[in-house]
Amino acid sequence: MKVNDVVLSSRTKEIDILKGYAMPLKFMPSGSNIHNIELKPGEGGKIVRGAGTVAQLMAKEGDYAHVKLPSGEVRLIRLDCMATIGQLSNIDNINISIGKAGRMRWMGRKPHNRGVSMNPVDHPHGGGEGKSGQGNPHPVSPSGVPAKGFKTRKPKYSDKYIIKGRKEK
Repeated sequence: MKVNDVVLSSRTKEIDILKGYAMPLKFMPSGSNIHNIELKPGEGGKIVRGAGTVAQLMAKEGDYAHVKLPSGEVRLIRLDCMATIGQLSNIDNINISIGKAGRMRWMGRKPHNRGVSMNPVDHPHGGGEGKSGQGNPHPVSPSGVPAKGFKTRKPKYSDKYIIKGRKEK
């Protein structure tokens, strides 16, 4: 898109489909690159909104469309949901080097401290003489919940709409 380009948003079928047009998935051809996709009709775009991201409309089946997300996940989305055609700009955003800790502070990210450097009262990995740890304990959070390989999230209602997960091999 360029300056002075016309951008349309329509719930009806358009004759010419151009980048930047927003319309329901049912009017888009299969194989289209899309972004800013709704998960429920009328609630506004929720997914594929980050800089340089794009999803692909794979197929349409019944009331649902198969959409391949940037993570590699393929999920079902209702054909009534709106999406915008094309890829978002600023593709090089992922290649930006932060450069220094202060720049992360400008973005609101605070530094975090290692558990090994704390006292035993503050963290399960804390304590010991000098710079020693406790051997090689399993990594845990300050409250003692295992940090690696321990599933803590409950299944979401929308998991039934995921056809192929992003972590499947």
